[in-house]
Order: sequence, then structure tokens, then C-alpha cells
Amino acid sequence: MRHPGVAFFDFDGTLIEGDSLPAFVGEIIGRHRAHLALADAIRSGVHRHLRGRGRGIDLRGTIKSVFIRRTLQGVALSDALAAAERLARRVRWHAPMVEAMVEHRRAGRRVVVATGALDLYMPALLRGKGVDDLLATGLEVRDGHLTGRLCTGNCVRQDKALRVRAWLEANGPFGESWGYGNHPCDLPMLALLDRGTVVRIRR
Repeated sequence: MRHPGVAFFDFDGTLIEGDSLPAFVGEIIGRHRAHLALADAIRSGVHRHLRGRGRGIDLRGTIKSVFIRRTLQGVALSDALAAAERLARRVRWHAPMVEAMVEHRRAGRRVVVATGALDLYMPALLRGKGVDDLLATGLEVRDGHLTGRLCTGNCVRQDKALRVRAWLEANGPFGESWGYGNHPCDLPMLALLDRGTVVRIRR
């Protein structure tokens, strides 16, 4: 059975303004400390990557891994979920993309968010938005606490494209597919879809 269509949306810098991960960490340890921790993770990540000891497959992935490990390791899951609820009240939605989601839903198409953001907080942020499925970066939890380690690939760039392709194969076929993401991170995903739109949010 062929479905009417499906639309994939990136999250950070597409559906919302800015990057949700530092904002989430800020809800847990405070915004000032989160800012300092990110700056330190950038320095450390660059140093590790240049020495061939990066934790991610690229520089940005290494910085992200260092930042998460240093700020979220040992945090109680209950505290993290409470922070997600607080963050949900603070995110700045990009109105044209939210309206695009609504229009796809009205047309009977499935809506999927594919994002490098953490699966821990994304359900709270997407609640009530009519999203059918979520592809996100998994964060490991053990004994009710965050370990600071990822339990999936980092759902960005090529990894995101592979997961979108797998989702299409598992849930299709679809009459037509749409994609919305930013440049250049989402170009691999957009190349898979019939109609890809590069989103630029003006500050």
C-alpha cells in the first residue's frame, strides 16, 4: 500500500532557533556554567581531534561527545526529564516551519523529525506538535542516571541520512517525500527526498 507522502524535518536551526543541546544542559547546570562547559569542550575537542583521539567521527561530533560527558554524566534521569519540561517552555519555534508541519498533516502525510538532538528531551519538546515519529541521538541511561555516553550514532549528516533511508524502507512506499533542513548538515538527508528545502532562519 502506497502512503500519500512523508515529510522529514530537522530540529535545531530548522524547526527552532538555535541549538537545543546547550539550552538543555543549561536547564540542568545553569546557563553560565553550560556556556563555560561548551567553550571548554570546544578547546578540548579540537585538541583531541588534532591528536587523532576524537570521540566522534568528525570534529563537531568529538566536541559534542566531550560536552555531553562532562555535563550530563551522573545526572539523575528524573532531573533530566524535569529539565526537558522546563526547556519545552523556552524554545523559540520557527513559525514558517511549524506551519509547514501543520500543512503536511492536513494533507494526510506522515511527519518525522530527524535530529541530532538527544532522544531524552525531544519528546517533551515535540508534545502536541503532531509528529508521527522521531529519529534522534540516543543517550545511555543506567540505574536511573545518565552515563554521559551515546547509545546510538550521532544522528547528523551521513548518519541521519542512513537512518532516514532505513525509515523509508521500513515504512514505505510513499507517493512523495519532502525534507526540511539547514545547510550544510542536512544536505545528505535532503538528497534522498523528492523535495528538499534548505531552511535559513534570519536573526
